[in-house]
Amino acid sequence: MPAPAALLSYIDAQTDAFITRLAEAVAIPSISGDPAYRDRVHDMSNWLNAQLQAVGVTTKQVDLGTHVMDGQTLHLPPAILGRIGEDKSKKTVLIYGHFDVQPASKSDGWDTEPFVLTKEADGRLVGRGSSDDKGPVLGWVNVLQWHHETQTPLPVNIVFCFEGMEENGSEGLDDLVVKEKDGWFKDVDCVCISDNYWLNTRTPALTYGLRGLVYFKINVSGPTRDLHSGVFGRMVHEPMTDLISLMSRLVDSAGNILVPGVDDMVSVADNEERAIYEKLDYSIEDVESSVGAKIALSADKTQVLMGRMRSPSLSLHGIEGAFSGPGAKTVIPAKVAGKFSIRLVPPQTPDSVTPLVEAYLKSEFAKLGSKNSLHVELLHDGKPWVADYKHWNYNAAIKATEAIYSQKPDLTREGGSIPVTLTFAETLGVNVLLLPMGRGDDGAHSTNEKLDTSNFIKGTKLLGTYLYEVGEVKDS
Repeated sequence: MPAPAALLSYIDAQTDAFITRLAEAVAIPSISGDPAYRDRVHDMSNWLNAQLQAVGVTTKQVDLGTHVMDGQTLHLPPAILGRIGEDKSKKTVLIYGHFDVQPASKSDGWDTEPFVLTKEADGRLVGRGSSDDKGPVLGWVNVLQWHHETQTPLPVNIVFCFEGMEENGSEGLDDLVVKEKDGWFKDVDCVCISDNYWLNTRTPALTYGLRGLVYFKINVSGPTRDLHSGVFGRMVHEPMTDLISLMSRLVDSAGNILVPGVDDMVSVADNEERAIYEKLDYSIEDVESSVGAKIALSADKTQVLMGRMRSPSLSLHGIEGAFSGPGAKTVIPAKVAGKFSIRLVPPQTPDSVTPLVEAYLKSEFAKLGSKNSLHVELLHDGKPWVADYKHWNYNAAIKATEAIYSQKPDLTREGGSIPVTLTFAETLGVNVLLLPMGRGDDGAHSTNEKLDTSNFIKGTKLLGTYLYEVGEVKDS
């Protein structure tokens, strides 16, 4: 194992101090999707920038401009670019992470205050952002702290890119990557991102693929104001009726996408590819344990895993404008909007799928014979990504995982989307690795999000060992 034993021992000895630092980060409610918290996202950028500088990183905070949210023009939180090491004989690793978080409130069902890191008796570190993505980001800081204190040279050069808008579309980041291609990111040899999770709670994983995304809003409007159903029911075309009809025609109960041509874009897995999924340490029981109910679409583990990793999926998310409060309100909404998304896999792209969706919705709406108005909006999109898992970057991560966890990692494709992954791969022309710290039950966007202490500490060791394994690579 190339990682110094002194580094690994130091990480163990600093467990309490590292948890204290994570608590400081969690205490900053850096919610990027709520304008009321935008100043706190800026505070988080400043806090993390200071942490990096304290361990020897040269940094600059980059102004990404402004954007409009809920009718307000807001300053985007500054991205942090960092650099440590300028040795031309060493490989240069670009490390990405984000310091913003999803909304959280005790009233959502949290057992503890979401922005107070709570260490449970079983070692769980409960708090918003503990796993997504403040714990992994601080794992890199933890590794650098030993090198800084002991003045031990790093085995690689490191370039950092940390942002504060990942949970809200990473606005401004793609432009920054393109702008800095021949500047801050020049001569990068590979990319490492720790912003995902093991497939289960038992087996470490490396992720070589992510699904893309198209997120739509179906707007249906009719009357100029809300109406009384007792007065106007069965007298007028009702927007809610049209919307429900349209949304029911998008996907069936078995998960099949009903928009013509979308599922057809993806080839059927051959025997060799199926074998990858058959080998993964996962079961239908894992699925049903995670969701808390026996509702898996199939009893075939391989089929269910491919549904998450290498097949597109369409999910219905909600309806704006509909009455949703307690009690009974006999209103006919004047306008309603349904939201849904499709997770994409290669060779699908937003450009190839969006026209199919729009044409289908317009066609199905015309069949209703309604006098209401339809408007389809694309709110957000991102391309899917698949990397070469036989690349030396992945070999280094496999060796590091085996060294720390004494087991070979699962090779997975993930169902979620991190759009900047593809931006790095395409813009910089290098291999991108997803190296997770957290477990599959961390509940990243849910209530009681947690990061196990063992994963935080062993994950820190893994990140450090990965750097040393990359440093050992002789031929790229």
